[in-house]
Amino acid sequence: MNRILAQATGPAHTRIYSYGAARGENAVPNDDLIGPIDSSDEWIRQRTGIVTRTRAVPETDAIDLSTAAAAEAIEKSGIAPTDIDLVIVATISNPKQSPSVSAIVADRVGANPAAAYDINAACAGYAYAITQADALIRSGAAHYALVIGAEKLSDIVDPTDRSISFLLGDGAGAAVVGPSDTPAISPAVWGSDGSNAEAVGMNHTLTEFRDGAAPWPTLRQEGPKVFRWAVWEMAKVAREALDRAGIEASDLAAFIPHQANMRIIDEFAKQLKLPETTIIARDIETTGNTSAASIPLATHRLLQEHPELSGGLALQIGFGAGLVFAAQVVVLP
Repeated sequence: MNRILAQATGPAHTRIYSYGAARGENAVPNDDLIGPIDSSDEWIRQRTGIVTRTRAVPETDAIDLSTAAAAEAIEKSGIAPTDIDLVIVATISNPKQSPSVSAIVADRVGANPAAAYDINAACAGYAYAITQADALIRSGAAHYALVIGAEKLSDIVDPTDRSISFLLGDGAGAAVVGPSDTPAISPAVWGSDGSNAEAVGMNHTLTEFRDGAAPWPTLRQEGPKVFRWAVWEMAKVAREALDRAGIEASDLAAFIPHQANMRIIDEFAKQLKLPETTIIARDIETTGNTSAASIPLATHRLLQEHPELSGGLALQIGFGAGLVFAAQVVVLP
């Protein structure tokens, strides 16, 4: 007798229930970084919009930051930690190759034995993780998901590198995702362009460092190339995300791009023709570029400063190393 295989199904829609955040303990002003790169506070502000960036003390790692952000998000969500059965952490700064940050965080916050895994999609990582959590819940593979973007980039930065060292900060942002009666996470526009992977990423491998063939690997970038790609190509992705969501720029209550550079954010707003009523996240000014953590950190701050955004539509777009990208529209909790 042929048996019919059981296959899981889930709810039709999902939404983000809450956000949590944790930033590095220290606020590091531009003046503390300009010596090794022979620069000035004015130059950094003009090129990036950054005044200070948050950086963690040596004893704090990406796992600690993730745990703190996750605890806040869970508390605000009203979901018991034991009901969370999926934890996804987006990061490029796990202090160890293994085990995953996600498995440790799941245990620390009381979500054991949730399915847990890390993803490496750099600055697009959080948007990738939201896309996966949405799909896994709607498929029936999970019920409630904890999504975290976390970075301690100060561990992988060369203070003498004029291309990127002054940009980077440390922090983690978390979101709880679960079933919804109405659509609240739009289809994602995501992809990559590995042919330009050399534009931004690590400059050496761990094996090269082990063998004494290279110094400690650090992040570096071809600034002008990344800027042009982000401004022109990602504006197209953002417009496609609006189309897939079935809305227009004028419907947006908020625009929350990856906090890469204030000039990129400003150019985005022009390209998308955002109305004056759309509030734009500019967390980079005091947090810096925190890669996978930047979108949830910026969203957390925006909701604190503008509680009236609750229930509004927000376009989020992440883009970064490996020229990966992801954009979608979400309803803010």
